[in-house]
Parts: sequence; structure tokens; C-alpha cells
Amino acid sequence: MASLQVSLIWFIYGTVIAVASLIAWCLVHFYQTPRDRSQVVTLTCILTIASLLATVLLLPVDVALVSSATSSTLGKRESWATQNVVDKDLSLLTGIYYLLYSLDAILCLLVIPFVYFWYEEYDEVASEAGEQTPVQRLWAAFKYAIPFVAIVAVLLLVGALAPLSKAEYDNEGVYSTYSLVDNRGRRALAFTIGVLMTIGVPSYILYTSAGLALLPIQALKALSASNDTWKAANAVQLESNRERQRQLDRRCGGNSGLLSSKDRRELDTLVREERTLIRRQRLAEEAHAEGRNWVVKLCLKANATCRPLRVIGGITLFLIASLISISMLLTAIDQTSSSLCKHHCGYLSKNLHIFNPMDQIFVQSAKIFPLDYLMFTIITLLLFCSSVFGIATIGIRFIWVRIYQVRSGHTSPQALLLLSAVLMLTILSMNYSLCMSVVSQYATFGSQTFCDRLPSLEGQSSCSDQKHLIKRCSDTANNIAAKRNCTPSVTSTFVNQIATQFPVFGVILFWSQYIFIGVYALVLVMSIVRPLKHDESSLDEEAEEAEEENLLASTRGRSDAGLNNVIRRMDMHNDSRSVRL
Repeated sequence: MASLQVSLIWFIYGTVIAVASLIAWCLVHFYQTPRDRSQVVTLTCILTIASLLATVLLLPVDVALVSSATSSTLGKRESWATQNVVDKDLSLLTGIYYLLYSLDAILCLLVIPFVYFWYEEYDEVASEAGEQTPVQRLWAAFKYAIPFVAIVAVLLLVGALAPLSKAEYDNEGVYSTYSLVDNRGRRALAFTIGVLMTIGVPSYILYTSAGLALLPIQALKALSASNDTWKAANAVQLESNRERQRQLDRRCGGNSGLLSSKDRRELDTLVREERTLIRRQRLAEEAHAEGRNWVVKLCLKANATCRPLRVIGGITLFLIASLISISMLLTAIDQTSSSLCKHHCGYLSKNLHIFNPMDQIFVQSAKIFPLDYLMFTIITLLLFCSSVFGIATIGIRFIWVRIYQVRSGHTSPQALLLLSAVLMLTILSMNYSLCMSVVSQYATFGSQTFCDRLPSLEGQSSCSDQKHLIKRCSDTANNIAAKRNCTPSVTSTFVNQIATQFPVFGVILFWSQYIFIGVYALVLVMSIVRPLKHDESSLDEEAEEAEEENLLASTRGRSDAGLNNVIRRMDMHNDSRSVRL
């Protein structure tokens, strides 16, 4: 029975990873530009996104495995859950976490920078002329990637040699009984992941909070603004523009030189605006022409049919996002007030006094394994999609300077690589938030319980006759029965020890929860108050890019035709010379 249950848990995880890989593939192909693709870049981005999703979605497997060893109704371990079996499962989970975290660090710090410079070094003209070989291209990319190799070496060295925080020894046995960071190699990996989590805090605060607030509101607002309404408003605006131009033309009799300087500036503005409106109109007509395809028609009809479901989905997303933010706020307030070690251990707390709604929902659902996994997968994908939506809305920025813009079908390979790196850092920070703020109790012990017996009853085997003695495992459980029955998850142990061994990471990650909630509330209020506007700038850019592509295609066609004519004339001239000879 035990082996069947464990096999089912791992089978569900494998299925979820397959779905996550499919999501990564769809995401990359949805955003990348079709005219400038690279197979190496595409595979790197898909592997990066699939790896980070596999890392985060391993938490429910971790919780399910440690929860399955304990009976939630009897307050004792199952008959098959001997200490050797539990240690074996924890060792397996530890190895998988090492593999995934190491893969995440390698992809973020080494592979993505190397592929970025490898793509940048490609010179089509030099390659076709034979002046650039693949070896030269690889060597040039490696030279630029050497600083990142040095950064990885420094991180590992500092992590291995950094002294342990005194807070860990003061709290030994409270946070965990199974150490992941018990040698210098593991400490080096924990330090590296802690650095990546801390670096990902700004992107997590900016992109995930903004996306979490905008995604449900945008889903609801999109229903009130149809494409037909926008096209009609654009046509009215275009007609008004042309009428004003006709008035100015009648005023000057067709000679714009007779107009005043103010009227000439207005006329120039109207001409530029007319070109923009014509581009938008043409883009809408092309989209309507493409809609004649039966596949597109079917999708549009399905979209119209599912309009009520979109309303329900938008409201549901808004409620889930609000519940996540409330749970984060309540846990942060509780940890601020009840943490005994404060900044010395990253504000970890043994006692959580404030009720956390999201945490309690997951603790109760953990008694039925597939239910809690499904719920956690939905929450994780919601935060992941919020991060992607936030990046697509705000763009990849450095402070206030936009480096790349992420748009469907128009994202360059360089932007895709940076998108993958930003998502990697964001999801690692999100992993801390899930474990320590949103579902801290669930992430640590799941549905595990223990029998809190009186001293005279310690010898009995269960609490079946005394249900009131069955208590949930928590960080407050410090008696012999709790230590014997309660096994913390590997994920919570790893995150806790990052905060205790390197308190600066724990402090930054902890206070970032407050900033996250503040940015979420601010963006939510602004998105509700601000009137709906159609994304006209992106349409203009798409129209301009389409015109540039058509111009380049026509120019290329004319140049190719001209070159073919020259070649044909040279061949005819050579033939005539050969005939005369």
C-alpha cells in the first residue's frame, strides 16, 4: 500500500512536469518573433522555464511524502513508515532538490549568458563569406561569459567559507530535524540560491505583484471593449481628422503656405495622426481577413460562447489573488510580532497566532493528496502567469529604462533569454514567499499530527480514545511525541536554513513581503480607477513593423530581380561572344 501511494505521488508529479514543459513550449513560441528564431535560444528558454516550474511544483510532492507517513486521525506513524523508510524518502527528495537547484543556478548564471553572447556574435554576412567559423563564434561567446564563471566561483567559495550564524545553533531542533546544509558543499549551494532569491526580489515585487493585480482586472475589462467598438471609434476619429484637414485646406485654397504658423503645425499634426489611424484601420482589416479562416472563426465563436465563463474566471482570479495577499500580510504581521530572534534568523517564528486562511485551506486539503496538489499547481501557475503578464505589460527594464519589450509574436531572441532569466529569479523569490508566507504551515508539515499524551499515558500506542489529544504538527511542538512523529518537509528545511545561516537574505526576503503587498494594493486601485484604454501603442508598433517588413520584402524582391537581370544579360553577352568566336 505504501509503495502504491508513493508511486502515485511521483506519477502525478511526472504528469505535472510534462504539462509544465508543454506550457514552457507554448509560452516561448507564443512570444518569439517568427522571422528571427534560433533553435538553441528556443531550447534554452524552454528548458529554463520547465526547470523552474519543476522546482516549485516539487513542494506538494515533498509535503505529500512526509504527510503519508503519519496518520492524521490517530496521531501516529503508519506501520510501514519506519525511520529507515522516512530517511530514504528524504534522501531521495534531497537529491532531486540538489539536482533542480543546481540546474537552476547553472542555467541562470552560465547557460543563459553564454547563449545570449553566442547569439549576439552571429554575423550573417561574415558567416556566408566564410570569415566566421562556428569555433570562432563559440570562443567569442565564451570570452564574454568568463565573468559569469568567475561570479559562480566566487559565490560557491564565499558560501563554503562563510561562518555559520549563531542563530542556527540557538534554535537547533526547533526549525528542523533534518539538515540539508550539513557540509560546505551544501552550504555553498544554499548561499548561491539565497543570492539568486535576493537578486530576484525587485523583479518579484515589480512584475508578480503588478501582474497579480492586473490579470483579473484585465480579464474583466476586456469584456467591455470589443474589437468592433474600437474599429468604429477609430473610423469616427479618422473621419473627424479628415474633415478638419478639409476645413484648413478650404481656408488656404489648397496652398498651405498661406496658413498661419499655428494652423500649419495643426495641419502637420493632423497628417501624422491620419497616417497612424490608417495604419490601425489596415491592421484591423487584416485581422478581420484572417478571421475568415475557419480555425480563427471557431476560436472567435468559442471565445464569444465562453464569455460568461470569462466573467466567472476573472472574479475567481481576483478572489484568489486577494486571498493570497491577505494571507501574506497576516503571516508577515504575525512573524514581525512573535519572532524571538528577529533579524538574527530572518524573522522566523516558532509561534503563529494569527489565522491564515490560505494556509488552513491547504492543511485541510492535504488529507486528500491529489486535491492539495491540484490547488497548489493552480496557485503556482497563477503567480507564474502573473509574472509573465507583468513583464509583458511593463517590459524588461533597468530602473526606468526599458531594455526590451515583450510582445506576442514580436519578441527577439535576446529578449526571450532575458525573460527566462528574470522569470528564474522571480520564481525563486516566489518559492520563498509560498513556503514562508502564503502556506507556511502546509509547506512545513502538511497534514501531519501527533498524540500529545499526558505523562502517565506515554506508553499507549494511539489517541483513538482521546481525540482531543491529537494535535497538528507545528513549530511549537517540542515534546517527545512531536519530535518522533513530525517530519518537516525538505523544502521548508532548506529555506529556513538559508534564512538562519545567512540572516541578511532572510531579512531582505521577509521585508519584501510587505513591499509586495503595498505594490499589489497600489496597482489594484489604479487599475480599477483608471478608465479602460485600448493598447494603441502596440498596434502602432505592429503596423510599423509590418510596413517595414513589406518594404524590405519588396526592396529585396526588386534587388533580386535586378541582380537576376544583370546575371541574365552577362550570360547572354558571354553566349554571343562564344558564338562570334
